[in-house]
This record gives sequence, C-alpha cells and structure tokens, in this order.
Amino acid sequence: MNGRLGVGIVGAGPRGLTVLERLCANAAAHPVAGQVTVHVVDPAPAGAGRVWRTEQSPYLLMNTVAEQITVFTDPSVTCDGPVTPGPDLYAWAALLAVTGPAAGYPEDVLAQARALTPGSYPTRALYGHYLKWAFRRTVETAPANVTVRVHQDTAVALDGRGATQLLRLAGGDCLRLDTVILSQGHVETAESPSPRGGARRIGPGNPAETDLDGIGPGEPVALRGLGLSFFDYLALFTQGRGGVFEERADGTLDYRPSGREPRLYAGSRRGIPHQARGENQKRRGERHRPVLLTDRRIRALRRRAGSDADVRFRRDVWPLIAREVELVYYRALLRRRGASAGTMSAFQRAYLSLPERSALTGRLLRAHGIAVRDRWDWAAVETPYGDEALSGRKEFTDWLVTHLEHDAALARGGNTGDPVKSALDALRDLRNEIRQVVDHGRITGDSYRDELAGWYSPFNAALSIGPPGRRVAEMAAVIRAGVLEPVGPGMRVVAKEDGSGFWVSSTRVPGPLGSATTLIEARIQDPDVRRTADPLLRHLLDTGQAAAYRIPNPDGSCHETGGLAVTERPSRLVDAQGRPQPHRFALGVPTEGAHWATAAGVRPGVDSVTLGDADAIARAVLGIGAARHSGQVELGIR
Repeated sequence: MNGRLGVGIVGAGPRGLTVLERLCANAAAHPVAGQVTVHVVDPAPAGAGRVWRTEQSPYLLMNTVAEQITVFTDPSVTCDGPVTPGPDLYAWAALLAVTGPAAGYPEDVLAQARALTPGSYPTRALYGHYLKWAFRRTVETAPANVTVRVHQDTAVALDGRGATQLLRLAGGDCLRLDTVILSQGHVETAESPSPRGGARRIGPGNPAETDLDGIGPGEPVALRGLGLSFFDYLALFTQGRGGVFEERADGTLDYRPSGREPRLYAGSRRGIPHQARGENQKRRGERHRPVLLTDRRIRALRRRAGSDADVRFRRDVWPLIAREVELVYYRALLRRRGASAGTMSAFQRAYLSLPERSALTGRLLRAHGIAVRDRWDWAAVETPYGDEALSGRKEFTDWLVTHLEHDAALARGGNTGDPVKSALDALRDLRNEIRQVVDHGRITGDSYRDELAGWYSPFNAALSIGPPGRRVAEMAAVIRAGVLEPVGPGMRVVAKEDGSGFWVSSTRVPGPLGSATTLIEARIQDPDVRRTADPLLRHLLDTGQAAAYRIPNPDGSCHETGGLAVTERPSRLVDAQGRPQPHRFALGVPTEGAHWATAAGVRPGVDSVTLGDADAIARAVLGIGAARHSGQVELGIR
C-alpha cells in the first residue's frame, strides 16, 4: 500500500471495535508506506455502541461470566495477523479496582469492579465501560501512521465504485473512502403498528431502550417470550421498581414487593423459560473438545457439501451433536459417583463403538449402574412437563415453581459438577464446530430454514445460553409472591374488539387467565435485512448494491435468508448480481444466514471465529496477504 488509505467502519460496538483493533495490530506488524485514516461512524458512543451503553440500568446483567468476555486475540485464535493480548473483562475490572478513583470512574462502577469475580455475571453497563476503555486503548496505542476519527452520526447511504467509496452521514458529511466495513450489530426492523384504542403493544427490541414509565403499579401486562429479554423485563419491573429478593438458607428466594410492580402474565410457545446456566467451573479457555464432531468429520461433511450439495442438519449433523452431549452427561454422572478416570475412559470407548440408539447402549448403561430414570432423555429436556402439570392453572403454576427452583439448584452444581448442566454447556462449546459445517450454504437451504434456524437455533438457545441461575430463582419467587402469573405452553394473545387490551390464555392449560392493557414482545428482533429500518442497509438493498444471502437446494431451488450476502473470509459484500465488492466488507449480526450464531460474544481461549473474521477483513483492507485470500473470494456466493 502506498499513499493514503481511507477506511470507514460503520458501527462502533464490539464488532467494529474488533475490526479496528485488528487494523491497528496488522498495520503495526507490517509497516506500510502512507497514512491510514480510519473513520468510525456510530450515533452511539464508540466502543460500547447502543446495546452496551454505560447509562443503562444496573439490574440488567450479561449472561456470560466475566472471565469469558474479551475483545482481544490470544494464541488460540486462528488468524494470519499478530496476536496482541489484552485483559478480559474480569482482569480489567481487577485492575480498575486497584487503581481506584484515580481511574476517573464513578464510585458505582468501581464498586461493581471490586465485587466482580471470575465467575460472576457483570452488568451490561460495566461491559460498556470495558468496551469504551478498549476502544480508547486501541486508539492511543495505534501505530504512528494510523489515525482514528470518530463520527457520532448515522450512516445513511454508500455509493461509488472501486477505491472511491462515498459514505453519506445523516448530519450532512460525505466521507470519501477507499474501503467500508459494515459492523452495525443488531439493527431495527420495520414493525407493524400498535393496535388502536387504549391497548399498548411494545414490539421486539432491547429492554434497556424501552420506555416503561407509562406502565403503572398493578397494571396488567402480558410478556410474550420467556428468553433472555423476558428476564431483563422481569428485573426492571421488580428490582428496578424497588422490590427486594431475600435468600433462604436452602438457596431459594423470597420476593418482597414494593407495590409499584405491574401485574404480570408471561408465557411462550414452550411455556417454560430458558434453562439456567450452570455456575462456571471451567478454567479460562477450557471447553468440551469434540470426540464425534471432529475436524475429520467436519472435513468429510464439507467435501460432501461440495460434491452433491446434500448435507442436512437433522440427518447429518444433529446425531453427532446429540451423542456428544449425551456422552458429556454420562461422564459427568459417573464422575460424580466416584468412577475412576480409567472407568470413564473405558465407558467412553464402549459408548462410541456402539451404533446410535443401539439396544446395546442400554446394556452398557446398566453395566455401569445407570438406571433408566437417570438416563438422558432429549424429549424430557425439551418438554419437562407432563399431562398432570397441564391439568389446570394452579397445577401448572405449582409445577413451574418447583421446576424453576430445581433448575436453579442444578445450576448451583456447576457446569462441570452437575451432569445436566455439564451436558448443556457442551452445546455452547460446540458452536465453532457447528459453524464450520453450516456456514456459507454447506447444508441445504431447506435444512437451514427448517432444521437449523427453525428448530435447532431456538432449541439450543433455550438449553445452553439461558440466564444465570439466580434469575431463574427470582422468577420462582416472583410467582410465589403473586406478582407474576405463568400462562403456560401455547400462549395465545387476542386483541379485544374494542381496542382496550388483549385477552391472554394458553392452548394447553385449561381455564381463563385474564386480560392485559399492555403486550410486550419480550424478545430481540430476528435479524432480517429485508425488513431493516437501518437507512444504510436499506439504501444498499434498494439500489442493488447488496442482497440477501441465498442457500441452494439440490433440486435447484433456494432459501433466501434474512442475512447480507457475503463471501467467505474476508467477508466481502456481494451485490444483487452476485458480484463480490472488493472495497466493501460486512460482519456480525446482519450476516446471520451466511454465518450462524453471529450474536455470540468473543470468548477468550477458544479460537473465537469473530476475531478470525475481523483479522481477515483487516488484512484484506490493508492489502496484507491479498494473494493468499484471492482464491477464496468467490467461495460461498449464492
């Protein structure tokens, strides 16, 4: 590279930060002749972005423990660029606690830093402070020929050809750039209007950005969705309104209402919330290492995808995942019963040698003292209630409280100590391997739509990326206190004809429930650029400069996803004619469909795909290793 290089990064949250850090690290390791000016564009503060802004409620927590959160590379990361280590969130907080007020942080932030442990769940606001610090550090330590300019503005259009990229901002500026990287993260989608009359509908979105002040004490509110957003709303409506949780000797909780809470109804299709995450007992960088979904098997599946294009998730991938998880469960169960390492190794060899669902498996389990009641049952994990729990509203409520408190108790057993939580944590550990199989159209389009996105992604979320165990215990306490009434499976919401509210009921639990004046869709919007409200993405799609990613089927048809079409690394944007754009790149949530599980954060020590993607983009932008990547540009374009 000679002369001057102008680079635009649209989106200054965690994804934009990782690209900026990789740009600076690669530019420092490979000195280039000329000046690099990086323009970072985001209406929210750089580093934290909108989602992780530092002024949000302290009652909103992350669902990842402090020592498993980072934005920096480490030796585990597969990338061509230099490894430039930095502190994870816990290490940064520990340093902040030592430096004290001299660091210039408010006392509440310092108090959070002092109280943080490696296995505790930080507030989202504290993570925002970490991200802002990491952004400042990256800028301050950038090589002399790299200048970073921040534009706290919204990008609304991108035009131009080749090395002349014109990025227009809402404030009127037009940046003339050589390269643009899209890293917006979660972007809003166009929502349908709220019902008429007195009813209020709050659409999917970030609970931290939702105005709840208009909801008064005792007002009936229906929450549709029992995932992570639900637990955020529950915290805002309870602790956020002055309620107090008190812990019993057995670890269960009681809730003392403030009187300012609304009357809550909550349900979903499954009728039960996401499983609690087991308390972390894994060391930094420790994860389940696959014994079935191995590199060899992944290469074989990818070769099949390249030859007959007929790899299907449910048929070819899920059986490997399922047996992998079951093996983790049985090993943890034997370990808890005192089995020796030799016994567990012998069990593993015998288990893996048996055909899937073989009758011999039962004989093996019996030989190791594992009774039928202790055997892994996927159906029971996914739907733990029986007909008796669904016989009436009181029966379901009583069952759910018991279920929640049992789940919280299992979580206290830890993600290596408790067999169930060990197994479910393995699902989370397998994300990298699953991505290698399913990304960039390596399974059929119909399989991606119906089996991966339609079934496995929500199933996996419900079992492996749920809230901290404390949150599940809090839900049980709020139900017992009479503030929250569970709806049950098959939640049904019908707008009243007079527009005054909504009727709420369950298709599975008999008996009337009630009505609500407010309906909250307690979930984040599904990423779908075809319905985006982001002005820049809308402009690119409307002008044919970008397109939705399409995954082919063996019969010649295809499934159009809601993600941006991009090439394989280094993730060049693809236009409506299927042409890769050499000066435009995209990564993160808007590419969901070409990539899988893009919302997952960067975890240290486990070869983060996000960091590898960011590094490849940075090196392509700087022209480092261009020949190495040139052969990959055309791969994965559909």
